[in-house]
Amino acid sequence: MGYAIAQACANQGAEVILVSGPVHFHYTHSKVKIIRADTARQMYDACISHFSDVDAAVLSAAVADFSPSEPYNNKLKRSSEELIIRFSPTNDIAAELGKRKTKEQVLVGFALETTDEVENAIGKMRRKNFDFIVLNSLNDQGAGFGGDTNKITIIDKNNNIDKFELKSKNEVASDIVDKLTAFMI
Repeated sequence: MGYAIAQACANQGAEVILVSGPVHFHYTHSKVKIIRADTARQMYDACISHFSDVDAAVLSAAVADFSPSEPYNNKLKRSSEELIIRFSPTNDIAAELGKRKTKEQVLVGFALETTDEVENAIGKMRRKNFDFIVLNSLNDQGAGFGGDTNKITIIDKNNNIDKFELKSKNEVASDIVDKLTAFMI
């Protein structure tokens, strides 16, 4: 979804910085600069370092909320002993960008929900200081991850709720960019 949004922005003439986690495809566009991040910390650092230079940020990645406290560099061999892995919270990219956001910037977030979807998305939008949030429901067939389609609801800080039908991710990206453009005018 992030790549589709970057493409839609670039197609409208925007210069795009795309902070990307590991992906299994090659992508190039003359107006899209890709910054690769293999860890939640690398993604946080890249987002923080570039945020003051952008007019808008769309946070479509589902960054892990926790990471192993003591990562292993080598393969762990099978053993009869119980293995306990401790996790530490990662930095909350969305919350930090929401704190840093200026009045001239637009910040867009995503929420993947299964229950009380609209209420939970509105709560997240307010907590993180988003201008609008894109709600995905795991209850909608064809929506979310792992496919070429998505079905979204866009909720903005002015309490407008726009529901969209199931569409290709490229069409969904265009809907999101249209909303983003409207917010920037």
